[in-house]
Amino acid sequence: MTAAVRAELRKFFTTRMWWGMAIAMFVAGASLAVAFGFLLTSDAATGGGEGAPTGTAEQIANSVYTGGLSLGYLLTLTIGVMQIGSEYRHKTITSTFLGVPRRGRVMGAKVIALLGIGAIYGLISLVGSVIAGAIVLNARGFEPFPSSGVFRTLALSLLVLGLWALIGLGAGILIPNQVAALLISVGVAWIVEPIARVLLGLWEFGREHIVEYMPGAATNSMVNGVTQSGADAAPQLAWWGGALVLAAYAAVLAGFGSWRTVRSDIS
Repeated sequence: MTAAVRAELRKFFTTRMWWGMAIAMFVAGASLAVAFGFLLTSDAATGGGEGAPTGTAEQIANSVYTGGLSLGYLLTLTIGVMQIGSEYRHKTITSTFLGVPRRGRVMGAKVIALLGIGAIYGLISLVGSVIAGAIVLNARGFEPFPSSGVFRTLALSLLVLGLWALIGLGAGILIPNQVAALLISVGVAWIVEPIARVLLGLWEFGREHIVEYMPGAATNSMVNGVTQSGADAAPQLAWWGGALVLAAYAAVLAGFGSWRTVRSDIS
C-alpha cells in the first residue's frame, strides 16, 4: 500500500499543475483574507449598518482565515476529478491496474493520496491567509487569535479540502468523460448548490431541515464563520456535525465510485 500511495503522489507532483495550483491557493488565501478582513471589521459589519453581518471575534477571525476556502475546495475538487479522470482519458488506468493487480489497493491509495494532497494545499492556503489576515485584523484593532476555536477551524479547513478532493474522485469515476466531470462537478458545487440553498431557504421546511445538510452548508458550519442572523436565517450544524455530513458525502461518492471501478471492465 505504501508503494501504491507513493506512486499516486508521484503522478501528481511530477506534473506542472501542482505548483500552478499551489500559487493559486496561496494568492487566493491571502487576497481573500485581506478582503474579508476589511469587510468584516468595517463599521457597518460590526453593527453600524442595517442588515450587516454580525459575529463574535472568533467568527470574524475564522471568516478571515478561511475566506479562500470557497475557491480552495473547488481546486481540490478539480484535483480529485483529474486524479482518476486523467487516467481514463490518457488510457493509463490499464497499466496502473497491471502494476498493482489489486484494484481495491489502488483506489485506497488514491483516497489516501488525495487526503494528503488536500492537506498540503490547505497548509499553503492557510500560510497566505493567516499571515495576511492577521496583519489586517491587528491593524484594524481586532485580536488575530481570540480563542482556541480559531486553531480548531484552521485544522478543520485542512480536512475540508481533503474531503472535497474525495468528492471529486467519486465524480470523476461516475462521469467517465473528464471534461464533462469537471464542468458538472464544479458547476454543481459553485453555482447549482449555492442557488439551491438560497431557493430552499425561502421554503420554511427546506430552510429548517434540508439546507444545513447540503455540502456547502456543512463546509460553512465546520469553519464557524460569520453567518446571517435573524428569524429567517437557516439553522447551522455544530462543527462536528458539519464534519460528519461532509465526510458522509465524500464516503458515499468515493466509496461507490471505488466499488464501481473494482467491479467494472476498463479494457
